[in-house]
Amino acid sequence: MLDDKALHELLHYTSPEPILSVYLDTDLTQGNRGQFALSLRSVLRGVTMPADEAVIIQNYEREKRWSGRSAAMFSCVGQGFLRSFAFAVPVKSLASSGRQPYVKPLVDLMDAHGHWAVALVDKEGTRLFLVHLGEIRELEGIRGQEVHRTKRGGASSFPGRRGGIAGRTRHTEEMVDRNMREAVEGAVRQFDQHGARRLLLGGTEENTHRFQAALPAAWQKAVMGTFAVGMKAGTEEILGRVNEIGEQADLRRESILVEELITAAAKGGTAVVELEDTLRAIREGRIRLLLVDEGFSAPGFRCRGCGYLTTMDPGTCPFCAGPFDRIDDAVELATRETLAAGGEIEIVRNHPSMKRLSIGAILRY
Repeated sequence: MLDDKALHELLHYTSPEPILSVYLDTDLTQGNRGQFALSLRSVLRGVTMPADEAVIIQNYEREKRWSGRSAAMFSCVGQGFLRSFAFAVPVKSLASSGRQPYVKPLVDLMDAHGHWAVALVDKEGTRLFLVHLGEIRELEGIRGQEVHRTKRGGASSFPGRRGGIAGRTRHTEEMVDRNMREAVEGAVRQFDQHGARRLLLGGTEENTHRFQAALPAAWQKAVMGTFAVGMKAGTEEILGRVNEIGEQADLRRESILVEELITAAAKGGTAVVELEDTLRAIREGRIRLLLVDEGFSAPGFRCRGCGYLTTMDPGTCPFCAGPFDRIDDAVELATRETLAAGGEIEIVRNHPSMKRLSIGAILRY
């Protein structure tokens, strides 16, 4: 599975020889392995890297265990470099070559489907899950003391409330509070350990609200939604809800970020729009969050000496006087360098303002 460590390696790997990057749609609901083998050869048509093409084809045919919806493979025979990944989420088929692995589709996948956490919550504890690139894994849950319901009213009910509340006593409330605190501490510890970045809460409205209120501020902001579900729900049901709610939550988040970008840029604040200004901010190390319209690409020029990126060919580099090479996709390099510098990427889907802007960035300063 593609994790942050593997993505980091691909981001920083540079070869003196060309690297072949191949993405392949392998959704078995849309075809069979024989058809995908033909599709792979079709994707490779026009590529003139015979040794790497052969390695990619052999690697695909060898990986009989692949049963996901897409695959990514990277080869540089001259450097003994081969990496391959299978995903439970779709990706468009394509082939690309360059001195570095072509990672923009991976960035898109990680943005849309990576690092989700799920907590199913009741008064006694939680069930915890990680959802990453379409695959779900249950973590160790946290169980507190068993909470017994009591009859309505009685001497143990909250004072000042006529008849009390069904199932609620001061002792019960203290026990529930303690269980919630322990559940939150255990959940946060595990989510931090596994690099989760977004959180969905399942359970009753009362329990999810109570759990969210007990979270640290940073994790409260990471909550993308809640849903009603029983504590014994199966993983397929949970995965379906994550996909459904997560997609809508992402659209809402993207809309907020695009509006923030537009407002800050209009005020001359800490934001830039358009490719050239964005590339300048990347060179200066100022990008906190790069926003890119899904599918946007544009050619550019890169200095052989210092890596200076621009949309226009200045002839010689103004920083090191080196020559420039034309590159097919300056946006791919922009996403790569942003991530390598510790910035974040947001791939924006179907937002009319972002389609007009194509690219922009919210800055650190």
